[in-house]
Amino acid sequence: MVSVKQLHPVFFGEISGIDVSRPLSPADHKAIVDAIDRYAVVVFHGQKLDDESQVAFARNFGPVEHSALKLRHRDIKHRLASNEVADISNLDGDGNVMAPEARRRLDWLGNRLWHTDASFRAVPGALSMLYAHVIPDEGGDTEFADLRAAYDALSDSMKKQLEGLVAEHSIWRSREQVGSIKYTDEEKASLPPVPQRVVRTHPGSHRKTLYVASHASHILGMPVGDGRLLILDLIEHATQPKFVHAHTWKQGDLVIWDNRCTMHRARPFDTSQVRDLRRVTTADVASTLEQAA
Repeated sequence: MVSVKQLHPVFFGEISGIDVSRPLSPADHKAIVDAIDRYAVVVFHGQKLDDESQVAFARNFGPVEHSALKLRHRDIKHRLASNEVADISNLDGDGNVMAPEARRRLDWLGNRLWHTDASFRAVPGALSMLYAHVIPDEGGDTEFADLRAAYDALSDSMKKQLEGLVAEHSIWRSREQVGSIKYTDEEKASLPPVPQRVVRTHPGSHRKTLYVASHASHILGMPVGDGRLLILDLIEHATQPKFVHAHTWKQGDLVIWDNRCTMHRARPFDTSQVRDLRRVTTADVASTLEQAA
């Protein structure tokens, strides 16, 4: 029987009593969906998944996106065969720990910024499902922020200021903040900037939520500098400790987070040790501009 335990005062649930490698019953599916809508991030411990079963599980919750990693790394060998599984590891195409100067490792540093997966796509990411195959002895936590609780805590005047605002999102904006790689024109053209609402209504909980993070470049119709400062202020507000939970990984953990109402970031670890996690992400139903504000 599925049970859920809340791990943080405003969000994050721990789900037990289910083996996600097996077909889901309608009751278990509903319990998981309800938990995600309520807690925004959920963890399942002690799971045993390969890439195929992880993708199969994800398909219960919507169409699976193709990973953007291979679009922006066209000239390197990739370790995972599936285009639906993102390689969130420090391993190269041959399964060895990447050198400090490796292009994909430098790109991966962008994941240390607060972000929400695939907001840089016209149809952004919905649910991300990250599974731990191998973890280092310490470090490498993932921090999550609840953007619904953060929106609720804004002043009435700020909520009014944000009404109707649209930000331009781009993967290249987050990567330029780290500044460690130059991307080709072909790579940049594969993922052009897209507009997304700054505030949206989460479809499951029906709560208003912020929708900003490091992929958000600027506010359309506003001077770039003013818009970027507003985005930074909102990120700072949303990442106060009262809105944040840090997950310490164990082998066999599967964590699902709802990109429509959370941000997350990776934390440092000893990169000479293997950290092998793999992510599958489902697509949202449409651009945020086509959904309820």
